[in-house]
Amino acid sequence: MENPFRPSFGVNPPLLVGRDAELLDFVDALESGPGAPGRATLYTGLRGVGKTVMLNEAESLARERGWVVVSETGVPGIVDRLVQSRLPEVAAQLEVAVGGAETRRRLTSVSLPFHLGGVTWQPPAAAQQLDLRAQINALTDHLADHSTGLLITVDELHRADRAGMRELVATLQHCFREQRPIAFAGAGLPAAITDLLNDDVLTFLRRADRHHLGAVDPADVSDALRTPLHAAGYEITDAALDMATRGTGGYPFLIQLVGYWTCRTLTNGQPTTLIDTTAAAAGVQAARRRLGSLVHEPALQDLSDVDRTFLTAMALDQGPSRTATIADRMGVDTNYAAQYRRRLIAADLITPAGHGRIDYTLPQLREYLREHAASSVDHEDLQPAAPEHPSPSTGM
Repeated sequence: MENPFRPSFGVNPPLLVGRDAELLDFVDALESGPGAPGRATLYTGLRGVGKTVMLNEAESLARERGWVVVSETGVPGIVDRLVQSRLPEVAAQLEVAVGGAETRRRLTSVSLPFHLGGVTWQPPAAAQQLDLRAQINALTDHLADHSTGLLITVDELHRADRAGMRELVATLQHCFREQRPIAFAGAGLPAAITDLLNDDVLTFLRRADRHHLGAVDPADVSDALRTPLHAAGYEITDAALDMATRGTGGYPFLIQLVGYWTCRTLTNGQPTTLIDTTAAAAGVQAARRRLGSLVHEPALQDLSDVDRTFLTAMALDQGPSRTATIADRMGVDTNYAAQYRRRLIAADLITPAGHGRIDYTLPQLREYLREHAASSVDHEDLQPAAPEHPSPSTGM
């Protein structure tokens, strides 16, 4: 029996739940015309909360309404790729001139039999390439005549080179001022997005709609598990569904992991399609084992040594930690520890949990740290030789 779940980053789940309001805001922006604030939208959140999935959905919603979509990733060279490949490809499909020459291919010969593909095309004549703004202007002029628009999406903004983003954002700002039919949606990790917005040249993005993607409500989690299971021919008991739901902690990527490993455990061990609490417990356990290498390890790699020390010190507690206690374990004063507390909150790795208390945001992070770090660390090990001056971490 086919497993309905796809626990891969950036792959749309069989049922997207808990994001209706954010998607409705984007649709309203597309349909409201130039000037709608949602025509520039940023999605932030931890790894695995569905940022790329939201971009996928935004692109689908735009295409359904006749918009042209150009999708990019925020790695160095983004403007060169847009100017040299992405935008010219769209222009060729639409037969829009973006380089001073015709973009339509010409038929030069036909050889029989025609149905076997005996057709020769001559590519459009080479021309001096227009810059980013000129190409976007040409495309949006054409699309405006057809009552549609251009959506540009950029994933992994935390990896973007600053110079490329400055040029792209400056161009988008001109397009918005000229009320062109254009929209932008980007996604990235919280602290890096904040750092990007603090750039004096990128102030335009501060006016973008920002959606911080967090945990999904338990009722939505249950729907995200039960509906695909039933559609694939599985049955799940109420007790098993409750166990699987609680096992995800509302974390979107873990929903897919739990669903996938519950199905796989069942098909490997029992000749049945009924998921009971035994199968659900095995699925949750298998999913959590894999969460560490897929989510926790990459998240910790982005941090400074002191950031990781702070998080490891928290793992010694059974629940929410006091900042004063963490400072004591690190051998620093509370003001110094508070600066790292703010950094980790901005990175969405910890969250306030009552007066003077903090807790992890990623499910199972405490257990992961205990297994990989805290089990061999005592309070003396947590004391740095000399406090460093906090500076923004890269890549969070």
